[in-house]
Amino acid sequence: MSEQPELADTARQHLEPAAAEAVRAYAAQTREKADQFAAVLEDIATNGLPPVEDCTPWEELREQHLLRLARQRPAVA
Repeated sequence: MSEQPELADTARQHLEPAAAEAVRAYAAQTREKADQFAAVLEDIATNGLPPVEDCTPWEELREQHLLRLARQRPAVA
């Protein structure tokens, strides 16, 4: 027996068509990113880590990401 109380049987609120499509698009993007990440991990498992000379330091990646975020943010007066 479960010790969790039963949830009330409530009707789900449906999304507007545009909102539902936006959620589906986000799910597809998230799925694609997860697939890419999984492929990288599988490659590492199969072939080992890449040589250090072929890698980008995390500090450089961080700075690139911060620049992308700064470009997306609107300027404040």
